[in-house]
Amino acid sequence: MASILDEYEDSLSRSAVLQPGCPSVGIPHSGYVNAQLEKEVPIFTKQRIDFTPSERITSLVVSCNQLCMSLGKDTLLRIDLGKANEPNHVELGRKDDARVHKMFLDHTGSHLLIALSSTEVLYVNRNGQKVRPLARWKGQLVESVGWNKALGTENSTGPILVGTAQGQIFEAELSASEGGLFGPAPDLYFRPLYVLNEEGGPAPVCALEAERGPDGRGFVIATTRQRLFQFIGRAAEGAEVQGFSGLFAAYADHPPPFREFPSSLGYSELAFYTPKLRSAPRAFAWMMGDGVLYGALDCGRPDSLLSEERVWEYPEGVGPGASPPLAIVLTQFHFLLLLADRVEAVCTLTGQVVLRDHFLEKFGPLRHMVKDSSTGHLWAYTERAVFRYHVQREARDVWRTYLDMNRFDLAKEYCRERPDCLDTVLAREAEFCFRQRRYLESARCYALTQSYFEEIALKFLEARQEEALAEFLQRKLAGLKPAERTQATLLTAWLTELYLSRLGALQGDPEALSLYRETRERFRSFLSSPRHKEWLFASRASIHELLASHGDTEHMVYFAVIMQDYERVVAYHCQHEAYEEALAVLARHRDPQLFYKFSPILIRHIPRQLVDAWMEMGSRLDARQLIPALVNYSQGGEAQQVSQATRYMEFCVNVLGETEQAIHNYLLSLYARSQPASLLAYLEQAGASPHRVHYDLKYALRLCAEHGHHRACVHVYKVLELYEEAVDLALQVDVDLAKQCADLPEDDEELRKKLWLKIARHVVQEEEDVQTAMACLASCPLLKIEDVLPFFPDFVTIDHFKEAICSSLKAYNHHIQELQREMEEATASAQRIRRDLQELRGRYGTVEPQDKCATCDFPLLNRPFYLFLCGHMFHADCLLQAVRPGLPAYKQARLEELQRKLGAAPAPAKGSTRTKEAEAGAATAGPSREQLKADLDELVAAECVYCGELMIRSIDRPFIDPQRYEEEHLSWL
Repeated sequence: MASILDEYEDSLSRSAVLQPGCPSVGIPHSGYVNAQLEKEVPIFTKQRIDFTPSERITSLVVSCNQLCMSLGKDTLLRIDLGKANEPNHVELGRKDDARVHKMFLDHTGSHLLIALSSTEVLYVNRNGQKVRPLARWKGQLVESVGWNKALGTENSTGPILVGTAQGQIFEAELSASEGGLFGPAPDLYFRPLYVLNEEGGPAPVCALEAERGPDGRGFVIATTRQRLFQFIGRAAEGAEVQGFSGLFAAYADHPPPFREFPSSLGYSELAFYTPKLRSAPRAFAWMMGDGVLYGALDCGRPDSLLSEERVWEYPEGVGPGASPPLAIVLTQFHFLLLLADRVEAVCTLTGQVVLRDHFLEKFGPLRHMVKDSSTGHLWAYTERAVFRYHVQREARDVWRTYLDMNRFDLAKEYCRERPDCLDTVLAREAEFCFRQRRYLESARCYALTQSYFEEIALKFLEARQEEALAEFLQRKLAGLKPAERTQATLLTAWLTELYLSRLGALQGDPEALSLYRETRERFRSFLSSPRHKEWLFASRASIHELLASHGDTEHMVYFAVIMQDYERVVAYHCQHEAYEEALAVLARHRDPQLFYKFSPILIRHIPRQLVDAWMEMGSRLDARQLIPALVNYSQGGEAQQVSQATRYMEFCVNVLGETEQAIHNYLLSLYARSQPASLLAYLEQAGASPHRVHYDLKYALRLCAEHGHHRACVHVYKVLELYEEAVDLALQVDVDLAKQCADLPEDDEELRKKLWLKIARHVVQEEEDVQTAMACLASCPLLKIEDVLPFFPDFVTIDHFKEAICSSLKAYNHHIQELQREMEEATASAQRIRRDLQELRGRYGTVEPQDKCATCDFPLLNRPFYLFLCGHMFHADCLLQAVRPGLPAYKQARLEELQRKLGAAPAPAKGSTRTKEAEAGAATAGPSREQLKADLDELVAAECVYCGELMIRSIDRPFIDPQRYEEEHLSWL
């Protein structure tokens, strides 16, 4: 028994191979290599389980990877195929001669029913060892069980259906809970629901299947020997028990719909195919006397679940009276019939037998065949052997079957992951549609194949199907890779030519107006398609040439807009004198480069609108690049032309705040030509600082001089600080203007006096107005009467200057008095200073023994020291260190020099007198030691370091030297 594990690793030496449909070889076509790289694995592979039973096998069921078989009459063998080396033996405990009639295992592999020939039923749970009889079931020979896949669990079956040999259908429910000695029985209830009848009366219920559809409806299919019954209904809402009573109650007054066949095997069997566990079944197969009825299950149909029904008749030698089939199982595309000596597999699509797998006589006749829906494995057994069929890639060749049936959608679905087969299906579908004259569909299919492009194109050309050819080319274009630029260029050009030819042929036909509009929309959709945008952009030059050759200016503009080739659009509008439309394109797309290019043309025709567009663009436009267009436009000299140029330049200067010199210079030229008043206002607004004006001063001066704008020239002279030239020119215009210019050099009194003398000379000599000259003399305090007297002619009498001379004499007298007063104050101050010096010579200070240095706080008398009148005392070296940082660099150098010379000077000789020779030698050698000390005292001790100017100057010095800041900062961390 331990060798059962080897069933998953057994070799395939004892195997049968099924390859339905077409042989698994490559299909030659243009796009793929026709080569079979490895041997195809058979669809159905048979394995004999390496297991020899101790007794004959009487029954075998498999579900959810749980295998149960009855051996002899009293032994139950249970195997979890995931742990095949741990089989479990259960004794049924039967002492009578009753044998196992049938066994039933639910979809979870948890609930096992054993029907005995003595009309008793035993229950065994997957998690228990105890065999429990079902007392309520006694007296019924169970032929079939319909498990509840919706409500069944490992602990409870939920409501289930039970069919008996007497034709009765019961509803029951089983529970796995055992309890104690007097605990509840496993069969919670067992009540009759319905009786199935044939012509002769009640007939055995051979098969029962209960399912629930996606919409919540329940349905039950029950079979007898010759009939297949359908029970369809919906459980009552709010029912406490979700059983089948309501479903069968609907057929209490009338029989359910059924299918009947005359011949009988004495039994029948029903098989379902469910793609996934706990999903609705998709197909059925009913094995009865006349053959196998198979088809699809459609839960959405109100009258019958069965659809696409077909009957596969038994071949000669198979059927009632010959070699009757014993069991049937259903896979996705095949049903397998079990005969006494073989297994036959029939394709449900074609009805052909694709496998006859014969068994050796030494194993004995086959007894039954079952399917494990959870794994898809098929199990067959004799009394002495167990076999298993693996189903692998059953759908691999189904596509060819559907292809032969012209069911192309299904064929493509089942070869979606096989590009070579998919290409064959598409080519066959394309040919089929072409023969059916469905040319557009054919073109769509051909575009997906690897067929030769030239052949397909010629095929549509020969059939004169330009529309289909365009569809084919368009889909081919959409499938190109980015690197295939040459192919894309050719396809786009060809498609454009086809559309243009079609439009040209339809344009002149009034009866084809709707077709023309439809074709035009398709052409525009092609041009604007996002999928083709890259290819169309790469081929835009050739497409424009094609459009031009056909004279289709409408689509030329349309295509240029799509390609965002607005330059071509604007040029087209300009050529057709649609200047406002051209400006609308420029304003809509706001491309500065296009404005620069087309402004010289547009400004000649729509100047105001163009300037409005410029102003709306604002700072996005570089006004310097628009000046050439304005210059060419304003050369005509008309007022409107100059006004538009001036309006835009004023917008740039006043609103945008442009500072470019070229813009300001051009605005100056416009003002000088047409608006002198605005010229002077602009110059005055620009200011009088030569570093802040944005125009060229020399250019402005020349421009104003050329046009005779003297006041503007005077202003420019003032900005250039050429005051003499400004006064000279202003005197030609207005004396008051000259006076304003003369007062400008405030820091240069000599220049001001010179300028005022120019004004006085002009007034006297040119205007010969003595009163004005006197007023001019009064306006400038720098001028005196004696300065202007030389300018007057000899005939002028003293009466004209009497007041001026008197005023001048009074001023001189007042000035002399001021000087006398200042001299007296200076004399008094000198006397006070002499008195203070005399007092200072007699002042002294007292130093006590305990007095300390104000800097180092050590006793003062132990070293040379300085005493200041403010009371501060310093050691000589301490004062030197305190004063040095505050001295200027040149004084620090002088201090170092004095210290060096003082250190090098000889000490004074001891004695009271020095010889004349010593004094003469010291005089020739340099300053004496006393002189050096006096110079040092003058430099260091001129004032107290804490009370003098040195302390005042150090008020803004930081407490910590910046050069030592980092060192000091680190010392605090």
